Amino acid sequence: MAADIGDSPIDPNKIAYVYMQVADHIAARIASGELRPGARLPGERDLGAEYGVAYLTARRAVRELRERGLVVTLPAKGTFVAYPQTEADEPVAGDPE
Repeated sequence: MAADIGDSPIDPNKIAYVYMQVADHIAARIASGELRPGARLPGERDLGAEYGVAYLTARRAVRELRERGLVVTLPAKGTFVAYPQTEADEPVAGDPE
C-alpha cells in the first residue's frame, strides 16, 4: 500500500482528523471489494507504518471501523473485515434476543 509518505492517501493539512482519514480510506477499500469479508487487516503498528501515522492513530481508526460495523476484532486473533449483515441477522423490535 503506501510505503512512502508521498504515496499515502492521508493529508495532514486536510481539515479532518487523521484517524478518520485512515478509517475512511479503509472503509472505501472495503466498499470497493479490495478488502473482502473475512480478510484480516494488518496489525495496528503495520497499519500505522502503511499509512505513515502513529500506531495509536491506526488503533483509533480501527476502533472507528468497529463502531461502523465494518470490522470485527478478535483478541489474540486480529481484526477482520465483517460480513455484511442481512435482514435475517438484524433483531426485530420486541423480539427477545
